[in-house]
Amino acid sequence: MNILLIEDEAPKRDNIRSLLEQMGLIALVSEARSVGSAIRALRTSSFDLVILDMSLPTFDIAVGESGGRPQGFGGVEVLRYMDRFKLRSAVIVVTAYPAFSEGNLEIDLKSLTDQLRDQHPTIFKGIVFYNSMFSEWREELRVGIEGLLRDENSDR
Repeated sequence: MNILLIEDEAPKRDNIRSLLEQMGLIALVSEARSVGSAIRALRTSSFDLVILDMSLPTFDIAVGESGGRPQGFGGVEVLRYMDRFKLRSAVIVVTAYPAFSEGNLEIDLKSLTDQLRDQHPTIFKGIVFYNSMFSEWREELRVGIEGLLRDENSDR
C-alpha cells in the first residue's frame, strides 16, 4: 500500500508517521506539506491511500517563507484535483479542528463529513479528529487503514 501523507505541521506529521511505523507501513510513505506539493506528488506517483490534513498552506513553508496564504479548506482543493483527474486513491482526512469557518458559517466535522462524502463519494473514506492530548485518533486512523487494507486484499 503506497501512502501519501499530506500534513504541514511537524508534530502531527511525526505522530501519524509513528502510527504508520507501528503498523509496518512506514516504508511505503511519501510526504507533502502543502496543496502545491500534494498536487505535484499526486501528478507524478500513484497512491493507494492519501492521509490528508484539511487546512494547508498553498506552498511548502521554508525558512524565511510563509508558504503562501493559509487555506482552511486546502484539503478540499486536493480532493477536487483528485476528482478532476480521476485519481482513485482512498482519502482519510485527519484534522485537529473540530469545526471550520466558511464566511459566516461554521461547519462542524459531521457536516464536513457529509459534504465531502457527497462531493467525493468514490475516494473520501472519512474524517479522523486529531487531538494530541488523547489517543483515540490513533485507534480511529488505525481501524480506517486496516479496513482499507482488508478491502485491498479482498479485491485481489
